[in-house]
Amino acid sequence: MGQAGGVSFLLRLVLPDRPGALGAVASALGSAGADILSVDVIERAPGSAVDDFVVELPSDKLPDTLVSAAATVPGVQVESIRPYAGQIDPHRELELLDALAQDPGSALAALADGVPRVFRAGWALVLSAPVAGQSRVLASGGAAPELGAVAAPWWPPTPTRLLTTEDDWAPSDWARLGTELAVTPLGELALLVGRPALRWLPSELVRLQHLAAIAATVTPSYEHR
Repeated sequence: MGQAGGVSFLLRLVLPDRPGALGAVASALGSAGADILSVDVIERAPGSAVDDFVVELPSDKLPDTLVSAAATVPGVQVESIRPYAGQIDPHRELELLDALAQDPGSALAALADGVPRVFRAGWALVLSAPVAGQSRVLASGGAAPELGAVAAPWWPPTPTRLLTTEDDWAPSDWARLGTELAVTPLGELALLVGRPALRWLPSELVRLQHLAAIAATVTPSYEHR
């Protein structure tokens, strides 16, 4: 249960891969007054794991409290922390794909709206193939910037990869907010996802690619529009 008047944060931690590490972190966060809402294992590597914790903290406590508490556990590294206003749903990807299949006519809008929740991102844009260097925004979701088109000197979207906000094509606001960009093909289209202050891990890019590949089978074609 959430705490009345609490504020939610997304805390990304690198944990040592040893028995009891997750429990020790949970205890440390609890002792700091945090209520853990969800834990997702994002990536595993030899000797460590990257976990995302969504936690709620009383409004009278600073987020630094979470960082300090997690750091008391030996071997734990705090990679990032940011406010989190998304939904908690352990079956996000399956539910999104099911929604796309049930209503293909609204698939692009549903995908753009659902991807930010799946990947705890800020926004997502579905883009057409560029004409004269500009890709039309066919659908947008989350806190997406209000853009009719995006410059696309990076086209094609294959392979799934990170894009830098430091290049001239990207709006300056994206770099100022520390937005981490990922792009993946969506059939003949592209799915561009922006996530402020939270880096993309290789395993997340693989998930994004797989999700987009499945979604492309039910999204409409815009090749000649």
